[in-house]
Amino acid sequence: MLFLSLFDVGGTALAVAPMSAKTGEKRITMILSLAQKAGQRLMVGFDGKAFNADLEFLIGTLKVGGIILFSRNLGPPEDIRRLCKDVQDYARSLGQLPLIIAIDQEGGQVARLKAPFFSEFPGNPAIKTRDHALNFARVTASELRSIGVNMNYAPVLDVTRPNIKGIMDGRSFGSDPHRVAAIGAAVIETLEENNILSVAKHFPGIGRTVLDSHVDIPVIKEDMADLDSCDLIPFKAAIKSGVSGIMLSHILYEKLDPIWPASLSVSIARDLLRFRMQYTGLVMTDDLDMGAITKHYAPDAALDQALSSEIDQILICHKSPAIESAFEQIQKRIRDNVSLDALCNQSIQRIMAAKNRIRPYDRP
Repeated sequence: MLFLSLFDVGGTALAVAPMSAKTGEKRITMILSLAQKAGQRLMVGFDGKAFNADLEFLIGTLKVGGIILFSRNLGPPEDIRRLCKDVQDYARSLGQLPLIIAIDQEGGQVARLKAPFFSEFPGNPAIKTRDHALNFARVTASELRSIGVNMNYAPVLDVTRPNIKGIMDGRSFGSDPHRVAAIGAAVIETLEENNILSVAKHFPGIGRTVLDSHVDIPVIKEDMADLDSCDLIPFKAAIKSGVSGIMLSHILYEKLDPIWPASLSVSIARDLLRFRMQYTGLVMTDDLDMGAITKHYAPDAALDQALSSEIDQILICHKSPAIESAFEQIQKRIRDNVSLDALCNQSIQRIMAAKNRIRPYDRP
């Protein structure tokens, strides 16, 4: 059920009585302004550890759909809790939709929340059993909920290769795709059961890459048959397990799309993930600030490509003019292009479906 009475959307008070989720999401799409629809597509980073003018601008003016917490934003639990509450309260005061508040808490190498305030885990390579996976996901979900975070950019579902020293060796569940699928599914199901949106990454799999896409764009030469036999197996399991989101990689799979990386590819994001694999949840880019994108693609071209690829959320993880530029460009494109506006409405419905599943209207 969708409970909309706790927020006024665009200044319009919605019905007090609950309605079906599908009906409510479509109604919200009709009520939202052009600016609100554009902003909902953005997940952004910011500077500071407390509510500040930057966040006022992001939420009040750009109407962003969510924020991402990094180490630069984190202090003791009570400070993080206050930050999350303040941003939600500010959105509420303006009649904006509740925010997705996301973090990378994979455990091991990539864990923004650290001891002594939070549990630390040795990382995905050390998770050997389903029980280990369940414990990690339960503890992580509980700690994220306690501070007001509602989305975790985890689990990593990249399958490593025994004969390649790849960049994901320290972050992957291993080289057996079926084991990666089983462990990943356990994490996903437990996070979701505990009211945390899970995000599987990095589609369609970067376990064989040796170049870091933060620096430049890796190229993978394998074809669809290779991906089907290994890399896609964990993502198929993730979809079956109800994963809320799938993050696309900044990798060029040249036999699938010789021009665009997965994160900007119609062939991969739409044709493979949406159509062939029939995924209906959130699809998001990796950070567009990374070298794989900035060194090879103009910002406006990259954003246009993302909008055409049925990608719901565009990640820009550092404070920069690029966030406002993206907001303005999305507004212009959906205002001037009927097809992109229709795709945007579908994205908004998927975003609202995700927000409804985590009861975002409850204050942290």
